Amino acid sequence: MRFGLAGIIGLTGLIALASWSTPVRADLKICNNTGSRIGVALGYKDTKGWATEGWWNVDPQACETLLEGDLIARYYYLFAVDYDKGGSWGGNANLCSRDKLFTIRGISDCESRGYKKSGFFEVDTGEEADWTVTLSGPKTTEASQ
Repeated sequence: MRFGLAGIIGLTGLIALASWSTPVRADLKICNNTGSRIGVALGYKDTKGWATEGWWNVDPQACETLLEGDLIARYYYLFAVDYDKGGSWGGNANLCSRDKLFTIRGISDCESRGYKKSGFFEVDTGEEADWTVTLSGPKTTEASQ
């Protein structure tokens, strides 16, 4: 089988292009499809146990990456607050949080450790390596000041 010079150059270019392609990124992202600024807290279980972290600030009609890289768990837990209009998105998974920036290990005895207990909602990623959660629509509770 004979290849002309053009065929060899084309094949070499195709191989080079394939090797230079960017790897696919897998992350946990949140998108804010509301007209308000929101704050987001995240709960998850990793090799060290349960952890909660917060706050990511997400502008209206924008997205933010919460975790970079392949997801290591099937379930993640989110709690979000509408900064502009009040209210929050939450659920029945009680995890520790606080009003200021935080990283908290463990989910028991929140109050006795100086934290508050917040109801996070569960996100089932179906064991996908990449997942995006979109917040829109009505909130689950009204914010209290």
